[in-house]
Formats: sequence, C-alpha cells, structure tokens
Amino acid sequence: MFYTSEEGLVLASASPRRRELLENLGIQLQIIPSCVDESPLENEDPAAHVVRLSREKAQEVANRAGVKGRWFLGSDTVVVQDGHLLGKPCDARQAGDMLRMLSGREHQVYSGYAIHDRKKGQCTTGSVCTQVRLRQLTDAEIAGYIARGEPLDKAGAYAIQGLASYMVSDISGSYTNVVGLPLAEVVDVLLYLGAIALPPQHPARENQVSDLSP
Repeated sequence: MFYTSEEGLVLASASPRRRELLENLGIQLQIIPSCVDESPLENEDPAAHVVRLSREKAQEVANRAGVKGRWFLGSDTVVVQDGHLLGKPCDARQAGDMLRMLSGREHQVYSGYAIHDRKKGQCTTGSVCTQVRLRQLTDAEIAGYIARGEPLDKAGAYAIQGLASYMVSDISGSYTNVVGLPLAEVVDVLLYLGAIALPPQHPARENQVSDLSP
C-alpha cells in the first residue's frame, strides 16, 4: 500500500508485533533492535516515560557506526494500573501478579513513538493512551494463560492480539496502540517526513472511474 523511501527506514525494535503492523502496510524496514535501559526515572509519568524511551531507542541505533538508513523508528509500551507502570514481567509469578491486578478492572496502555531523521538531526515524538478493561479472570484462567508462555514478553503480561483477546471486555481508543504501536499516528508522521508515500493513482484506473460517472 505504501512506498518506502530509498533513503531507508529502520525499526529500532525486536518486537515482531510492531514489525508486522508496519509490514502489513507494505512498509519496508530494516530491523535493528536497540540496547537501552528501560527503567523508569523517579516520578516519571507514563507518557513522558514511553516518549523518552522511544527517542533513546531510535537515537541509539541511529548513532551506531555502519548502520545505513535515514529514518529511525523507536517505540515503547507500558500498562498503567493505579499509577503503577507495568512493563514486561520477569517471571511467571510476576505475570500472575500483574494479571490479578488487571482482572475485572480498567487500565491504561501508553505507547510512545519517535522518528529520528538522521539527515536533519531532528526527532519527532508523540504518545497515545488507550483505555482497556479486562473481564474478571479466575485463578485457573490466569494459570493456564501463563502456562502457554505468552505473557512473559508482553507489557502488562497480556497480548490483546493473542490468546488474551477473549479477556478484553472493553477498549476505548487505538487498538494498535495496545498491540504496541499507534499505527495511525506513526503513519501520519512518516508520510509528513517523506519516509513513506502513497503510490501514485494509476491513469487507467482514473479513466475507469470517470467512465462510470453519470
């Protein structure tokens, strides 16, 4: 659907979900995961946290010698419940604690994004928040879900696009933001910067449409 600039777009993330969201639109990417400390700063609010990490991820990869490309896309996602930032659980026990905290309640999912233009030395950033409610989960459901291994690399210990899709009883806002990348906002920025473009209208198609007009 989209053309990608020959100058090159790099996704500074190992997330297969972010990669799939972009590649489904025909966007061609070079995948180079970043290496930054994702620990929150003291008293850092969720939106500032995900924007900061998104910027650091994009710029860390852009600053590597030998890496080709002009635009570098970084992103970060956290789940927030009662003011607590829930990242990826370190083990099954922590995953269970997170899911019990979210069970039957509404929480917020914040995703940040940053597109660093290496040529101009500029970075465009933003964040999106989505409200999500999980249905009441039983201990057996939580244990069974953890046993499948899905929660261990997901912010908040669940994947809305995966096995946990049945757990989500309500969502208000961007779905792709919960998956890991606010796609509408990111595509708008990539189009504005010239990193991607829509293909030109085919003349034959234009004539075909005009022929059908009354």
